[in-house]
Amino acid sequence: MFSHITVGTNDFERATKFYDAVMAILGHECFINGEGYRGYGQPSDNQFWVLSPFDKAAAVPGNGSHVAFLAPDRATVRAFHETALANGGSDEGVPGLRPHYHPNYYGAYVRDPDGNKLQAVCHRTEG
Repeated sequence: MFSHITVGTNDFERATKFYDAVMAILGHECFINGEGYRGYGQPSDNQFWVLSPFDKAAAVPGNGSHVAFLAPDRATVRAFHETALANGGSDEGVPGLRPHYHPNYYGAYVRDPDGNKLQAVCHRTEG
């Protein structure tokens, strides 16, 4: 459905520290990085990018948008949330069931240090 998702940052070093830790928990490695940009995931598809805006204007989070990463299990959702908070993120919703979406929807929400909203979600039962 998509090729890649990109979020902007105003502090590339801080964002790199945050995303290296969070993406490792989710099993996504950095496959490319350079001056002001870093890509996680696969070189051919399913990429997540963090970068300083090309136009040199301030990076701002989108209102009403967030990126949801699939987690293989609920323990990974919990680890994502804990790791995000330990690396400069802020809480936007503790790990737990969200049965108003469906009975097995287990997710956690955070903001990265630039205010971009992220989620880890598992759609499977515990076990």
